[in-house]
Amino acid sequence: MIEFYDFPKPNTSHPWSCQDGEMVLLDGGCEYFGYVSDVTRTWPINGRFTGPQSELYQAILDVQKSCLSLCMPGITLDGIYAYMLALISKKLSELGIANAGSKQLDVYKGARKLCPHHVGHYLGMDVHDTPDMPRSLPLQPGMVLTIEPGIYIPEDEMSVPQKFRGLGVRIEDDVLVTEEGPVVLSASCPKELLDIQEICLRS
Repeated sequence: MIEFYDFPKPNTSHPWSCQDGEMVLLDGGCEYFGYVSDVTRTWPINGRFTGPQSELYQAILDVQKSCLSLCMPGITLDGIYAYMLALISKKLSELGIANAGSKQLDVYKGARKLCPHHVGHYLGMDVHDTPDMPRSLPLQPGMVLTIEPGIYIPEDEMSVPQKFRGLGVRIEDDVLVTEEGPVVLSASCPKELLDIQEICLRS
């Protein structure tokens, strides 16, 4: 995993080469008639997730799907963020990343450490449209936002089982809020674990 938070310019070229057994995390999008998209996918370079990679990937996918289901009128991004941290905390315990017997507050702090960003942001004519809008605003029909939980484990994080060190996963989709429920605008971009592997191996 490349810890992009350590770089001053994460969207420029850096002199590293991908190694067998590693994963790629791509955060990208496009502009269409003045409106933008923002999608993230993570996949294995060699086409197959290792056991630990698949465990972490599936955990984040489960969290992301649960958070997407909350994108309803009246809910806030801050509320979804709190829910995401609670879910990640649970996943950390289930995977053994959080130490057995850890206090719930410590596991929650661990979730914030390993996912150092918010659950998502508003989307429109800019990727963050607009940063001035608080995430405490109730969602309204017609709003578009991203949902992008992730876990990023540094290679030197000695408190985490070795098999998970150096792994990072984020899954991001764009979602439209409607009265009838959330509509995932990026649903055509595969994210199921087996689908990702199939596409990688096919190419």
